[in-house]
Amino acid sequence: MGENITSAGNQQGTRKIARDSSETTSQAPLPEGVIKAYLLGSLHDGTYSCNNRYRFSQKGKQWLKVLQKLLSRLSYNSWIYREGATRNVYVLETLADFLDFGFNPLVLNKNEEKAAYVRGFFDAEGGIPRKRKARFYVQLVQNDKGKLKKIKKLLNDLHINTDVIHNPSKSVDPDYWRLYVLSNSLTKFVRGIGTWHPRKIRTIGRRMKI
Repeated sequence: MGENITSAGNQQGTRKIARDSSETTSQAPLPEGVIKAYLLGSLHDGTYSCNNRYRFSQKGKQWLKVLQKLLSRLSYNSWIYREGATRNVYVLETLADFLDFGFNPLVLNKNEEKAAYVRGFFDAEGGIPRKRKARFYVQLVQNDKGKLKKIKKLLNDLHINTDVIHNPSKSVDPDYWRLYVLSNSLTKFVRGIGTWHPRKIRTIGRRMKI
């Protein structure tokens, strides 16, 4: 694995973020390119509103606070509010002008930025088992197969092995695509990619000893 990825794993990997995601996102230095790559990857969970704002919606505020802190480090404002009086759904909005749904992650040259983009994508669209007794896995899902192909290419660049992109059930959803990290690369994924999502941090901390 390249030198940049080793550095990313040491500075931002599971050993530190398993304790507190705010600790990681408050650390210095955290290069601007890494922050932007992460937020662009996270945008897969976002939408664009009619008032020209990017919106991230989540149950609970924990991950949104992470995004807000990262945006603040780039000197961009953002706002978190509850959507509806009785729902546990919150929205972060921002006018950050570098965000772009059409961004092509294959233009990223640095390994730490590639890892950050995948980390953001994983935090937005990735899955891991919550049950303690379930077999540990890392999956990445997306309705756009082309985007998932780019994630697979980035992981390949980082020497993380994945299986074939596949559709679990065409009869249920013909546009739903899934990609698994192979078992021989799970530890490398957790160390080199990791997560800044508070819930995923806690789950990985319980399940894997890195």
